[in-house]
Amino acid sequence: MKGIIILIGIVLLLGLLYLISSHKKEVKISIVVKALIVQFILAFLLVKFPFGRIVVSKLSDVVTKILSYGFNGLSFVFGSLADPSQATGFIFIIGALGNIIFLSALVAALFYLGILGAIVKVIGKVVGKILGTTQVESFVAVANMFLGQTESPILVSKYLGNMTQSEIMVVLVSGMGSMSATIIGGYTALGIPMEYLLTASALVPFGSIAISKILLPETEHAKVIENVSMDRKGHHENIISAVTEGAVNGIQAVIAIAASLVAFISIVSLVNGILGVAGLSLEKIFAYIFSPFGFFMGLEGKNILYAGELLGFKLVLNEFVAFQNLGQHLASLDYRTGLMLSIAMAGFANVSSMGICISGISILCPDKRPVLARLAFKAMIGGFAVSILSAMIVGFITII
Repeated sequence: MKGIIILIGIVLLLGLLYLISSHKKEVKISIVVKALIVQFILAFLLVKFPFGRIVVSKLSDVVTKILSYGFNGLSFVFGSLADPSQATGFIFIIGALGNIIFLSALVAALFYLGILGAIVKVIGKVVGKILGTTQVESFVAVANMFLGQTESPILVSKYLGNMTQSEIMVVLVSGMGSMSATIIGGYTALGIPMEYLLTASALVPFGSIAISKILLPETEHAKVIENVSMDRKGHHENIISAVTEGAVNGIQAVIAIAASLVAFISIVSLVNGILGVAGLSLEKIFAYIFSPFGFFMGLEGKNILYAGELLGFKLVLNEFVAFQNLGQHLASLDYRTGLMLSIAMAGFANVSSMGICISGISILCPDKRPVLARLAFKAMIGGFAVSILSAMIVGFITII
């Protein structure tokens, strides 16, 4: 029965997206169907197939080991404050967010050396061949498995000016429907298993392209570029320059995330204090508004309302607030529920992301700013749907 409910949920989700499509008659069902089939296959290989689960587990161990090296730098700078076993206990900004600095520098180095670009190019060509999408949009969708919503467009920045509105939609949806490798350490520090996050990342390219092509199918003449070359060095003279900038970007991200958490969590407390007079809370309101998603994800009982609560926090506030809440309750949830909710939270789609995308990408191509501004809201809905679609597919696979 759960499987039937999930399949109905997937149809309803795609149907809702179709209702807000800009050019309904131009939607290519073949692209959507092929993308969904690949997502189901990937989900089976990663979640159900024994060898696939072993690969995800081993990859998770490798990533976790890499993350552990970041604590050497934190210990050097912060001393005992970086050690949660000391009297000071766990300090969130250091223990959960501090590693973002190291990861941001590491990603910048891999970016500069062309390692990330090479991986993106190989996978992107495969995605493009399967779905029949252009190399540029395929590369950006794949890049969002590793990079953030304003970082991945840098790879193809010189092509942004010639991209169609449909291709721009792919850039926006894949950016908001994904998470950056630099932030993953923060999520795991909140108690989210690395395996869950890696599974979510692997499903991003196909899901984001499918949803983008429903919201805004191609109606223009897309410029065909047979061999896309990606800009990996940018303005950097050498790798030291790239790593330094990566570290600076990392500390800026830490400050921004910490500031938003202080603000949002405080505002939620204030609002709850006001709503408490009427016996309500923001959590209860979100739970009921977004609970239909929980139901069609195949969840049961109180988990349906809990899913609605988390989805509300993610969309209205940000994914860190949602993950913090989920991390505190993950031990009390069964494997399937924890996996699905983790995947559903994995993405940047929230109200503030619209401004980040518009400002961040328009720096690379100012001429596209009006297009970005016009598409941002619909892209946020698309990015939100990417994570929910992935969670539904994984939830279906776990019960077959």
